[in-house]
Amino acid sequence: MTTLFVRHQVSDYAAWRKIYDGFRSVQKANGVLAEAVFQAVDNPNDVTVTHEFATPEAAQAFGKLEELRAAMRTGGVLGAPTVWLTTKA
Repeated sequence: MTTLFVRHQVSDYAAWRKIYDGFRSVQKANGVLAEAVFQAVDNPNDVTVTHEFATPEAAQAFGKLEELRAAMRTGGVLGAPTVWLTTKA
C-alpha cells in the first residue's frame, strides 16, 4: 500500500472542500482506495490530504493527472503543494 500526502494552502477551505468532494469519482476511477482530509489546528486553510493506492506507480500517475491540476486551480490552491509518498513500514 502506498500513501500519497499532499499539503497546500487554500484561499477558502469551504470552497476548496466543495471541489474536493466533487472529485471523488475521478479519484476512484484513478486508483484511490481511501482518502482523508486534515486541517492545521491554527489555520483551517492549511490542508493536508492523503490518498491510498495499491502501488507507487498508481499514486504517481494520479499526481500527474491534468484533471487534478485543474481541480486544484478551481479549488483555490495557493502556490505549489508539498507532495510525498510513503509505504507502511
